[in-house]
Amino acid sequence: MAYGYIGSMKTRPGRRDDVVAILLSAAENLRELGCRSYVVGLADDDPDTIVVTEVWESKEHHDASLRLPEAKAAITAAMPMLTGEFTGRELTVAGGLGADGTL
Repeated sequence: MAYGYIGSMKTRPGRRDDVVAILLSAAENLRELGCRSYVVGLADDDPDTIVVTEVWESKEHHDASLRLPEAKAAITAAMPMLTGEFTGRELTVAGGLGADGTL
């Protein structure tokens, strides 16, 4: 079964769009790295919270993507705009629309 991750992060006031732009710019090449789904969402009840939902071929694919220079650069760029408030949940993906990498 596939590996899933749902995480949220809180940005400093007024920086959410900047962080979203960084997250989305990194999404372009994820499919070839084993990513089946990558969704960046905006919390409707908090203007400073971003929620990211990911589905990967495996946890190893996900972890390897975070070691890439581009990922490290994106994280470095985003960190000063974040408050340090994060949540995360790892999942075993049983299936669902888009979970197999199709749109």
